Amino acid sequence: MATSRPLRLSAAALAAAALLISGCSAGSSSTGGAASPGRTTEAGAQRPTAASTLQPLPPAIPANLRPYYDQKLAWHPCKAAGFECATLKVPLDYAKPGAASDLKLAVARKKATGPGSRLGSLQLNPGGPGGSAIDYLEQYAPQPAAVRARYDLVAMDPRGVAGSEPVECLTNQQMDRYTQTDQTPDSPAEVNKLVTSYRDFAKGCASRSGKLLPHVSTVEAARDMDVLRAALGDKKLAYMGASYGTFLGATYAGLFPTRSGRLVLDGAMNPDLDSRTTNLDQTIGFNTAFTAFAADCVKQKDCPLGHENAADAGKQLSALFKKLDTHPVETGEPRKLTESLATTGVIAAMYDQRAWPMLREYLAQAKAGNGRGLLTLSDSYYERDPNGSYANQMYANPAVNCLDLAPAFTSPEQVRAALPGFRKASPVFGESFAWAALNCAYWPVKPSGTAHRIPAKGADPILVIGTTRDPATPYTWAKALAAQLTSATLLTYQGDGHTAYGRGSDCIDTAVNAYLLDGTVPPKNKVCK
Repeated sequence: MATSRPLRLSAAALAAAALLISGCSAGSSSTGGAASPGRTTEAGAQRPTAASTLQPLPPAIPANLRPYYDQKLAWHPCKAAGFECATLKVPLDYAKPGAASDLKLAVARKKATGPGSRLGSLQLNPGGPGGSAIDYLEQYAPQPAAVRARYDLVAMDPRGVAGSEPVECLTNQQMDRYTQTDQTPDSPAEVNKLVTSYRDFAKGCASRSGKLLPHVSTVEAARDMDVLRAALGDKKLAYMGASYGTFLGATYAGLFPTRSGRLVLDGAMNPDLDSRTTNLDQTIGFNTAFTAFAADCVKQKDCPLGHENAADAGKQLSALFKKLDTHPVETGEPRKLTESLATTGVIAAMYDQRAWPMLREYLAQAKAGNGRGLLTLSDSYYERDPNGSYANQMYANPAVNCLDLAPAFTSPEQVRAALPGFRKASPVFGESFAWAALNCAYWPVKPSGTAHRIPAKGADPILVIGTTRDPATPYTWAKALAAQLTSATLLTYQGDGHTAYGRGSDCIDTAVNAYLLDGTVPPKNKVCK
């Protein structure tokens, strides 16, 4: 049951902040913040109305927040060698700060190695929402050497994520059942079962993390980043965010434009879209990615989807999914490969074209009755360990998404009405993506934000990166975000996969490194291949 998860094929892949549809889609995780006109949210900023604009918070730090901004971080060695760890205190509710309810957020850093003068701290976020920034740092820090030499690389798990007061929802056994729920219901009974699974998931989150759920919005996470900036001693924020991390970074720029320094937003999202539009855009994005995979597959001798064309390959994959819907196959363990798990496994491989040979092999195995390979991909997506334990990303993800935006659909009837459009957007994935967009309908906390534009007037130059065949954050979103941000420059990667930096393009890497190290902005309309 797809929500959002960065696919880590290997440490070298660096898990470039994958996201997937989850009701209030990760791609549309737009929340409140200061807006005009406004109603006050729990975060103390203003709630935007439809098509509103995110306005900056007052630059002066309120007296009741000064203790948070003035705190000193106590660094100590992390479990991972070569890294330092600390804890940052932030208010649960920025409108009502109080020590009794403070959150403790996990922070880690890799200090600048030299040579060259230190440029300050570079905060990192891998996206999700719900991805652990600290895990990402521990994989990312060894490269690139030029950036590592000049910056302290810093990661903070956002509130509700991993080491920072993690949202919890289900037991591992319950999560196993949840991921296997049929997400393409063929009967009223199957629709009821899917709705029940969404309701039970939401109830689990409310019972285990009810106090935290109203306070995991993107605006609050961005405000936490400003507290961390101050605690690190940086006058301006230097930041690299991928996927959902681009929305987090853009939100920071919108709230604190005068404190925004060099911001890299890779795999950009468009905060100006409502949840349903975003879900449909992502469906189109994954169809684009699958079409690229299929066009390549039919040229390969080992392609298990035939050798005709991409459309025929899609029909063969749909036939496999349909067969698994009624006859799941063995995997070598008690869990069988169901249609839902197989779909998630295929989706996971769409994030990085380096996974395409692996996907061909695993699809061939599944057609032959062995579902182990696709199950492994699905487990990687869901962050399920071999011992059956789940990380918290699949809980943090809807917690943020369902708070940031109103649900795409509020009833099964609305999903049914939208199915033709989703099937047109993707004959292979459309139906499952449409039903996946129903989960926020049953969330126990009302959303606090709506779609809005982010101009961030007064911010330093911002670098926005878009990949032309990105499955999770369509290229149109990068163009839209770059157009909204008044100081943004768009850098385009013409290629496949999710995000572009650090994935093999010397052109992209050189441009980003020059921006981070020297403040040099790429030429307008620069395209890398």
